[in-house]
Amino acid sequence: DLEFDGECRQAFLEIKAALCSAPIVQAPKWELPFEIMCDASDFAVGAVLGQRVDKRLNVIYYASRTLDEAQTRYATTEKELLAVVFAMDKFRSYVVGSKVVVHTDHAALKYLYTKKDAKPRLLRWILLLQEFDLEIVDKKGTENSVADHLSRLRIDEDLPINDSLPEEQLMALGVLREGFVLKEKLEEVHALDDEKAPWYADFVNYL
Repeated sequence: DLEFDGECRQAFLEIKAALCSAPIVQAPKWELPFEIMCDASDFAVGAVLGQRVDKRLNVIYYASRTLDEAQTRYATTEKELLAVVFAMDKFRSYVVGSKVVVHTDHAALKYLYTKKDAKPRLLRWILLLQEFDLEIVDKKGTENSVADHLSRLRIDEDLPINDSLPEEQLMALGVLREGFVLKEKLEEVHALDDEKAPWYADFVNYL
């Protein structure tokens, strides 16, 4: 049983004061590099976007996502890399074109870029991350407490983690646009046919 002693009360008062007196998230300073703290648990991933000002981390964005059934069966390295992919997709509008330091608690990620016999899924994600100027720094979960906590939250989301390459997104948009154009052309042809056809054409076709 939890005993709410004086130390717990003091911690509660400090948290209450922090929530009431200072902003939890702050606007980005575009001249400074960004830092991302990532972590993954058995069932979720979490990430924090921030910038270091006077050696103090100013948080800009918190994010987390629950893994689907297939993702929960990934190996630890895959989950940690998926957390980075999730963070870069979530924070893309902030970090694209900027220097980004990624803190994660799996040192193996630093060596995946030079590994030629990795799984196709990992190679796909590595190619996806090539778009960004990343520096991966190993940071244990005990030192990465906020991201570690976010990775243990179960939050139901309708949208899956986006791990598709930008070229594939552009290709999908192109195919979608071609589909709309084709549909419009077919509707125009049908409209012309309807104008030219006599009123009894449908009955004749039926008979």
